[in-house]
Amino acid sequence: MEGLSYLFLLLENLALKGTAVQSTTFSGCVATKAIDGIRYAPGTAHTYCSHTGYELNPWWRLDLLDYYYIYKVTITNRGDCCLEQTTGVEIRIGNSLVNNGNNNPRCGVTSLVPAGSTVSFSCGGMEGRYVNMYIPNIQMYLTLCEVEVYGTAKKQVIRVQVKAAENVDEAELKTLVLNKLNQTLSDKDVMLTWRMQPNGKVFQKNKTVPKQSPVCSSLK
Repeated sequence: MEGLSYLFLLLENLALKGTAVQSTTFSGCVATKAIDGIRYAPGTAHTYCSHTGYELNPWWRLDLLDYYYIYKVTITNRGDCCLEQTTGVEIRIGNSLVNNGNNNPRCGVTSLVPAGSTVSFSCGGMEGRYVNMYIPNIQMYLTLCEVEVYGTAKKQVIRVQVKAAENVDEAELKTLVLNKLNQTLSDKDVMLTWRMQPNGKVFQKNKTVPKQSPVCSSLK
């Protein structure tokens, strides 16, 4: 048997702990409705989604209340209509409030998001307190039914070591381990992701070194 060690990041949806504001509010669809934990929105956006007025450069901003490393941002669109209201949205992450936070570094830009669907963007550990959704240089509504922001207050890397046969299928073992961890953490709002070793692999083989018996000597 040989030891296999692997690393993964334990991420949580930080948006649920934050506060939200937006440039304007349409018909009571306040900014906080995009961080209420209700991802899929049946019916109209008026009940479940945030919604700005029809304006030039609409924006929505999440304040995480502290500085975090952001690895993933997920956006869910309204389920009834109006796909253009979540098209061309720039995801901005950073610590500045210049231009309402819309000048912070960009993680990604949405393309056409089908009604009721969810899209995710990998942000690679961008650091920031504020997460903005911003449609620049156009007059438009901005609608968001749910925004999820996965990250950590610091790079919480957990190392686990297991024993496995020398001929173990690493891809199969990775799936089994991840499934087991997800089952264990099913009641928590977290996301697991693998971290690559310097050699480009998830798993790192460790040779087992047998313990040596203590050497006893006697003096005559």
